[in-house]
Amino acid sequence: MSDISIRTPGGRPRVVVTGFGAVSPLGNDWPSVRAKLLSCTNAVQRIEPWGAIEGLRTQVGCPAAPFELDKTRYNRKSLRSMGRVAVLGVRATEIALADAGLDDPEFLASGEAGIAYGSCSGTPGAIADIAELVLHGTTRGMNANTYIRMMAHTAAVNIGIFFGIKGRIITTSSACTSSSQAIGYAYESILLNRARVMIAGGSEELDASDAAIFDTLFATSTEFNDAPGLTPRPFDARRDGLVIGEGGCTLVLEELGHALVRGARIYAEVLGFGTNSDGAHITSPQSAQMARAMAMALDDAGLRPGDIGYVNAHGTATDRGDAAESLATHEVFGEKTPVSTLKSYMGHTLGACGSLEAWMTIEMMKEGWFAPNVNLETPADDCARLDYIMGEPRRVTTDFVMTNNFAFGGINTSLIFGRWRGR
Repeated sequence: MSDISIRTPGGRPRVVVTGFGAVSPLGNDWPSVRAKLLSCTNAVQRIEPWGAIEGLRTQVGCPAAPFELDKTRYNRKSLRSMGRVAVLGVRATEIALADAGLDDPEFLASGEAGIAYGSCSGTPGAIADIAELVLHGTTRGMNANTYIRMMAHTAAVNIGIFFGIKGRIITTSSACTSSSQAIGYAYESILLNRARVMIAGGSEELDASDAAIFDTLFATSTEFNDAPGLTPRPFDARRDGLVIGEGGCTLVLEELGHALVRGARIYAEVLGFGTNSDGAHITSPQSAQMARAMAMALDDAGLRPGDIGYVNAHGTATDRGDAAESLATHEVFGEKTPVSTLKSYMGHTLGACGSLEAWMTIEMMKEGWFAPNVNLETPADDCARLDYIMGEPRRVTTDFVMTNNFAFGGINTSLIFGRWRGR
């Protein structure tokens, strides 16, 4: 340990990633996800029940890969307060804590471990039970756990209860930036010495209501219902909107000194975080503020744009979103930094996307390659000229990566991770 500084030159703690856990459309472990990314094929499929919904134009989505639960732990008592969104978050956290070697109940109850977790909303089915009261004047379907399953912070609090965590809980319900904000706020909690370990991430369940919300905004993909593998098409001239996905992903963030003392495996270092608000329009993204969030993350990390070897884009395949984001990315990086988006593989997993994309980006950085944009054949004229990775994975050796997310309401986030080299 003598040659490893556990504080930055400015004297603040260093924060590292020591555990991952996920349930995703591409698989629930890195070997499964890696194989899917290297195959350059996505997980989009036609959702047959959606065809019976009047007025719903999009028929494609990305369900999470199947997963199993230990019935002794996930029993009737523990599951009664969980809808699927909470189950996804709890299961991802269970995997992550085991991966980090921090699944000790005594430590989790010590107050040194906290939670920062987000999703767009709670379980839609529970929301529907309450809607029965509003629309039809009946409490039919409601019970003591209806609100717990419905509330936007249901995943965060269920994680806390399931694992007996007694540190701080930060709940982030900020649409598409829910889990990237969670990672950023978890990082800041450790920097401020408010926690030694933070469980950070987000989850979202696939439901027709989410698809319908974006459908009414003419933001979903509708032209490829009969050829689901050809959509979404981020930054492409033929892009026609996003595809909804689902999943859950948890990163275990840890103060470096704490990780070193216990001999933890370190995946990467969290180096920078930037977040801001457009302050202009609910659904019309502002390139200048997107670029500013990236600049803030670079400044926080003490890095220059040229130090970043890869940018994982938000890349939703919407008209305004892709155009604004590409212009912002060009403003910061020009045309020289490789860019791709993992939403082309697993759709838009909403509250889970920031953490899923962070996990996969770190794993690719470790191995020295990055996945191409699936379905990007001809970059759109309204998107800035960037070094889009196209066709096949690209070998890139870099010590620094950035991953960006942008949400309704004008919330922008940018995270920077560094390769861990044992110093």
